[in-house]
Amino acid sequence: MTLPVTLPTLTDDCSKCAALCCVAYPFDADEDFALLKRADSPCPNLSDGCLNCTIHADLLPKGFGGCVAYQCAGAGQRVTQELFDGETWRDDPDLLEHMTYALRVLRPIHEALLLLQEASRLPIPESAKRQALSLTTALCPDVPKSVHDFEDPEVQDALADVPAYLQSLAPFV
Repeated sequence: MTLPVTLPTLTDDCSKCAALCCVAYPFDADEDFALLKRADSPCPNLSDGCLNCTIHADLLPKGFGGCVAYQCAGAGQRVTQELFDGETWRDDPDLLEHMTYALRVLRPIHEALLLLQEASRLPIPESAKRQALSLTTALCPDVPKSVHDFEDPEVQDALADVPAYLQSLAPFV
């Protein structure tokens, strides 16, 4: 079955991102993060220019297993390259909260698209494949220009429907 939409890239490419994951999310000082950090604030392990993680090679030994486990499913580079045309919060600090908000909106959509893509490869009935196609189409707005395109009720309703759809596949796998 051919998709009527072009899927975004659903794999991480940190070289095309603006370290959004290192800024957007809060860290709780626990077994996954060795420090406490507020949302929308740069991790203190980012280099002075906020370009790279200064402890990337030693994340696990330094207590940052949460960073190792994190995947954005391509949402970070999509926010940076498509929604903000390559501009970043590093160059314009006023963009920080807008970019991190956009990441928090797009990441669950990208994760849902990944799950739907995997589900469509399962030996499921054609009706279930059509439902996956319908959800996928709804999660991919035409030529999105801002995060607001992903907050559209049709997109958000489809996102909310994905867990029930995936649970409905249990008898087939």
